[in-house]
Amino acid sequence: MTPTITKIESTEFEYPLEDVGMDNHGFNIVYDPGETTYRKLFALQIHTDEGITGEYVGGNSPGAAQINMFADYLVGKNPLEREKHWSEIKRALRKYDRMGMGPIDIALWDFAGKYYDAPIHELLGTYRERIPAYASTYHGDENGGLDSPEAFADFAEECLERGFSGFKIHGWGGSEGPHDIDREVDAVHAVGERVGDEMDLMHDPACELETWADALKLGKACDEEGFFWYEDPYRDGGISQHGHKQLGEHLETPILQTEHVRGLEPHTDFIANGATDFVRADPEYDAGITGAMKIASVAEGFGLDVEFHAPGPAQRHCIAATRNANYYEMALVHPDCQNTMPPVYEGGYSDLIEAVDDDGTVPVPDGPGLGVEYDWDYIEDNATGSVHTYE
Repeated sequence: MTPTITKIESTEFEYPLEDVGMDNHGFNIVYDPGETTYRKLFALQIHTDEGITGEYVGGNSPGAAQINMFADYLVGKNPLEREKHWSEIKRALRKYDRMGMGPIDIALWDFAGKYYDAPIHELLGTYRERIPAYASTYHGDENGGLDSPEAFADFAEECLERGFSGFKIHGWGGSEGPHDIDREVDAVHAVGERVGDEMDLMHDPACELETWADALKLGKACDEEGFFWYEDPYRDGGISQHGHKQLGEHLETPILQTEHVRGLEPHTDFIANGATDFVRADPEYDAGITGAMKIASVAEGFGLDVEFHAPGPAQRHCIAATRNANYYEMALVHPDCQNTMPPVYEGGYSDLIEAVDDDGTVPVPDGPGLGVEYDWDYIEDNATGSVHTYE
C-alpha cells in the first residue's frame, strides 16, 4: 500500500529581531540599537495516511501565494513521487518564478526521510557529514555596528578567532546620495590586510552598486586582496549574462552569480555562456532539494563548484551530498545583534554564530528527514492568523 497525502497546512508566523532596523530605503535589514524588526515565515506540514508528516519552516509571501495555486493537486497523491510532482508543478507555474515549489519539495523530502528512517543526505548519497562555514555579515550600517572599513576588519578578525575560515562582506546601501564606492573599496582593503592571509574572503554588494563601472572598481580591489569570489555586484539585479561575462573578463576574482535567476535552465544558460565562475543554488529558491541538486549536477558537469545560498537544514543536507561545494553560509551575522534565523528549533540544531565549532565546521543533522525538531508551540503562539489548509 502506497502512502497518500491527506492534508497540507501552511501557517504564517512572525518573530522579532532585536536591535535590527531597516536602511534608508527600507530594503536591507541593518543593526539599529533599540529598534525591533519582525520577520514573517511559513510553517508547512504535509500530512499523510501513514501518520508521518513532512515539515518545513521557511518561505515567503510570494511563495506561499504560489503554493495556494497547486496544493490541491497534491492532496490524494503519493508523497514519494517527488520527481513526478516536481515536473507537473513546474509546468503549472510556468508563468511565475516557481518560488512556491521549494518549501513543498523540501517537506516531501522530509517525509521520505522519516518514511525510510534515514536522513535526507543519506537518501541523496552522503559525501561528507561536516561542512566548513563562512561568516556572512549583515549589511553595513551607520549606527555604530558595521559602520566603517575598520569595523568590518575587526569583525573578520573575531570570526577568524571563532574558527571560521571564510568571511563575506555585505557592504553599505540605502544611502540618500550617491553610493560611496570609495568606502566599499576601503573595506575590501581593510579586511584583506587584516585577515586575507588566513581566511577566504568574499564580497556581495547584493546588487547595490549603481553602475558597471563601480562594480569593476570594487572588483579590482578584490583582485588586489586575492578575494575568493565576488557576488551580485550591481544594479542589473544579478541576472545579466552579458554584463557579468564582460565583468569577469576584466577581473581576476571569480564571479559568483545565479542567486537571482530561478530554476535549472536559467542556471544552465548562465554557466554555458561563461557568465559565472561559481554557481549559486538554494533549495528554497530553486524548486526544492530536487531542483537544487539538479543545479549541482549541472555545475559538476561543467567542472564548476556550486555554493548553496543561506543557512538551514535543507542546505546542510544538499551540501553533505555534493562533492563540488566549498562552504556553508552562516548568515546573517553581526558583532552586536542576533543572527536572522527563526528561533523554531528544539534540540541541538542552531544557525547562530556560536554553532560553528573551533575547526570552523557545522554538522549535518543525522536524524530522519531534515533531522530537526520544530517548536510548534512557538510557531502557533506567534501565528499571524493566516492559516491555509488544503484537504
